[in-house]
Amino acid sequence: MAMRIDSAGTGSAQAPGLGSVRVALIGRGIQKSRTPAMHRAEGDAQGLALTYELWDTDVLPQDDAQVAALLARAEAEGLAGLNVTFPYKKAVIAHLDELSDAARRVGAVNTIVFRGGRRYGHNTDLWGFAEGWKRGLPGAALDTVLLLGAGGAGAAVAHALCAVGAQRLLIADSDRGAAQALAADILADGAAHAEPVADLAAAAKRADGIVNATPMGMAKLPGTAIDTALLEPRHWVADIVYFPLETELLAAARARGCRTLAGSGMAVFQAVRAFELFTGLAPDPKRMWATFEAFIETDAANGG
Repeated sequence: MAMRIDSAGTGSAQAPGLGSVRVALIGRGIQKSRTPAMHRAEGDAQGLALTYELWDTDVLPQDDAQVAALLARAEAEGLAGLNVTFPYKKAVIAHLDELSDAARRVGAVNTIVFRGGRRYGHNTDLWGFAEGWKRGLPGAALDTVLLLGAGGAGAAVAHALCAVGAQRLLIADSDRGAAQALAADILADGAAHAEPVADLAAAAKRADGIVNATPMGMAKLPGTAIDTALLEPRHWVADIVYFPLETELLAAARARGCRTLAGSGMAVFQAVRAFELFTGLAPDPKRMWATFEAFIETDAANGG
């Protein structure tokens, strides 16, 4: 069972100075991820030879695509760490030695650091969403927020919303048990009131803002997790999906006059924190954001 580590960064790599670092991302269907480019470009800017690989379990042989096997491979090959995305953020926990406060609270890990023969699990999604929200939706009402999705990403967003001042979370998920469990975790934390909801129409009427923390809206999973007819101009609407950056949900929200927040903020700031954990070096958030935007512009030019 994973032990607790403090939130100050225990389990981060030692600053290597000029040298090389190898990391990878594990997940399913991750070929369009922008995270490798951000890490590589920041490594180059700091004089660090950083190799960032995609370990996509959609294309790996079945025997090599198991979580335990991937972590063992990463350690054996000398990687500094791993980023973790859908659907492994919860599954990896059983294979780690220690967890940061954020990972423990969220119950999901998106960054693993290997150091001294131990595996340290972190969650940089929580901080990433909170930083993106503070920059993208300053002053937005937080009395009641409807959260769509209670998986690993949804849990990080829920705790991030509490961190920025949400008073009440209405949590919806196709897995009713997951919504109930996340609501219970938030209540136990004491940061906000939380309740699972099934009636999205009623929940939307109560909410000041709506956050999509499901995969719905991704290029390979088009659509929306809520009927866009329920959106009102008074709502603010956020999405954690960033490919495409303008999801169907955000396009509909903008057309109705809602304030919107794209998934770019969470994508960039989770990478900022992960880079520091992997390398021990302080990254430049503006530089990493510029790298992210350059890829978005390239996609747009290519019709992506």
